[in-house]
Amino acid sequence: MRTRIFLSALLLAPLASLHAADAPKAAKPNIIFIFADDWGWGDLSCHGHPWLKTPNLDRLAREGTDFQQFNVLNPVCSPSRTAVMTGHYPARYSVHQHFAAPAQNHERGMPDWLDPKAPTLPRFLKEGGYRTAHFGKWHLTNAQTEGAPKPEAYGYDESAVFNGGAGWGKPEGLHETATDTVAFIKANKSLPFFINVWIHESHTPHVPTAESMEKWKHLDAQKQVYSAVITDGDNAVGKILDALKAEGVENNTIVMFSSDNGPEHTAAKDSPQKIDPDAQVTGYGTFYSIGETGGLRGRKRSLFEGGVRVPFLVRWPGHTPAGAKNDTTAFTAVDLLPTLCAAAGVKLPAEYQGDGENLLTALYGNATTRNRPIFWEWLGNKTEPDWWPRLAVREGEWKLATTEDAKRVELHHLANDRAEATDVAKDHPDIVARLSKMALEWKATLPTTPNPDCLSPQARPEPTKPAVKSSKVTPEVRANAFAKWDTNHDGFLTLDEYQAGLKGQDNLEARFKSFDKNGDGKLTREEFVGPAGK
Repeated sequence: MRTRIFLSALLLAPLASLHAADAPKAAKPNIIFIFADDWGWGDLSCHGHPWLKTPNLDRLAREGTDFQQFNVLNPVCSPSRTAVMTGHYPARYSVHQHFAAPAQNHERGMPDWLDPKAPTLPRFLKEGGYRTAHFGKWHLTNAQTEGAPKPEAYGYDESAVFNGGAGWGKPEGLHETATDTVAFIKANKSLPFFINVWIHESHTPHVPTAESMEKWKHLDAQKQVYSAVITDGDNAVGKILDALKAEGVENNTIVMFSSDNGPEHTAAKDSPQKIDPDAQVTGYGTFYSIGETGGLRGRKRSLFEGGVRVPFLVRWPGHTPAGAKNDTTAFTAVDLLPTLCAAAGVKLPAEYQGDGENLLTALYGNATTRNRPIFWEWLGNKTEPDWWPRLAVREGEWKLATTEDAKRVELHHLANDRAEATDVAKDHPDIVARLSKMALEWKATLPTTPNPDCLSPQARPEPTKPAVKSSKVTPEVRANAFAKWDTNHDGFLTLDEYQAGLKGQDNLEARFKSFDKNGDGKLTREEFVGPAGK
């Protein structure tokens, strides 16, 4: 049974110059933010994908503006979504990676859920007269976590979610998010409403519908599965757009589409179907994750643009120019809260100090330059070639990627080097010095421990300590260890997962490398369990 929670610019349109930075005098606009999962910048046909077809997203781009320099603030799910919710960098809440089981969260210095006392976009809009809802993925906690606050604690009137806390947020399937959204639109069309629609596509496990699989049956199995998943996500967008039109609220609704990070890596070999214990579904694994970055460097878990630059389409009839492409405004996830509150005519509390900017003028089609620098932190996988940066900062068109001690850096001028292919650090030592200092000073402002109020009462389990030094280590022992340590269930062991599983033992990095025969920074089950594990 599903758990539900209920409580009572380059191309400028001529009209753009008529608008000021303040909200229009008309009725408050409805707001729908559609947030996809692992959907790459290049996974849209309007972004030039060679075979994928996304007619509904293409329609959104055709009827609105395509912001081509939009960044999320972390290259994985939970922290990226934290930034959207709060308008703050997620590291301010010690949310550094995805929410996992409490033991792993604590190993990472993370809380077990987003602080419900944090300022949130739905709460501000609700206080401003909006009816608020969240449908789809949650992942601001973990399904194995007891005591996690429910969506109502963050300002939602209604919700139906997966990847929620233990005992709630367990739907029967992943394809009902659009249906829930359509029902909410029909029930609340006479009120201003805000809906976060966080769809599953294209995260693993891939669970394509039979109809979409049939559509792409002429492709090989790998392309068929991924294409079907993208089609399912695009169809969900279409259902929402059609509902807005049918209910007569299309012209007074802001619709936004984006993704929480860049595309997932693609496994070298096919593997058995993947089980996601959080979403409680079974489907295809990462072999089928062939998402495209559109030529950007890096993928999910990387601070290079392929990991953090994602699609951002905005349709607001009569306000946001139709058919426009904005490739000049550096728009980010933390800008959504102040920008949408301004569009809604909702004044932010004086005590709210966000990390974002009100970029409403950009939605109106005006040339808008961001004034604040942008910061990123990443504490997960740090392998070569694109996952080693731990910090990044962007100021204007300059972007610096660096290690935590700033001893290794790369500098790129994004206006001339969108793909971050040319490191110009040696040519601009003054810029490197300034941006490195900015990144380290920003890092120093972040908390070093999570808020104790956001820790689950669950006892922290003892770390697994298999007798790896024993001569009696068998493939079965290794297989069991692999299953326990692969906490995100992606079919690989990272160095962090390996070290967490063998906490307290010596020479772990060297031992990890002895298994990692191809040097790609992650272990397949075959590498760890097979002959390489002797």
